[in-house]
Amino acid sequence: MIASVSGIIHKIGKDHVILGVGGVGLRVYVPRTVLEKAVSTGRSLNLFTHLVVRETELTLYGFDSEEDLNLFEVLLDVNGVGPKVGLAILSTLSPDVLKGAIAREETAVLQRVPGIGKKTSERIMFHLRDKLDLTAEAGAMPFVSDVDADVIDVLTSLGFSIVESQMALQNIPRDVTGVEARVQLALQYLDRA
Repeated sequence: MIASVSGIIHKIGKDHVILGVGGVGLRVYVPRTVLEKAVSTGRSLNLFTHLVVRETELTLYGFDSEEDLNLFEVLLDVNGVGPKVGLAILSTLSPDVLKGAIAREETAVLQRVPGIGKKTSERIMFHLRDKLDLTAEAGAMPFVSDVDADVIDVLTSLGFSIVESQMALQNIPRDVTGVEARVQLALQYLDRA
């Protein structure tokens, strides 16, 4: 019904933005990647949206790209995955990491998302395996080890975005294996960038 919105950011919340559109303030729930780009109020923001209609409420979810929106909508088709869990997935994992994990059937990657357990991660894997084109993802995406996931958690808790954290990890030699050593090298890379 509402395919996209463009407006001026009036407020930035912990999981949403209020966009001024034609004299109306719309609350749009967004993944963390959008919040990281929406640095201040008064700036223009364009979002691809999905409207969830319930008996007592209308809720709007917004994304940077049509690819993210399509991935969100596919996630909503999975039994046990609602809009909040779908948004949590896209806030925690980039679309490339998610597709790579699905291609390699790494349920542990999905279990790092708050609110997702083993059964739900397996259900997501099973459902998305046939819905997404994963032929290029299996070989192209680097393996995300538990150590790398811990490094990403540390970096994002320090305020770096998921994308920045992943870029830093790609520039760390593979022979450095400890979490602390990888975090130090990642911080050095991010300091230079």
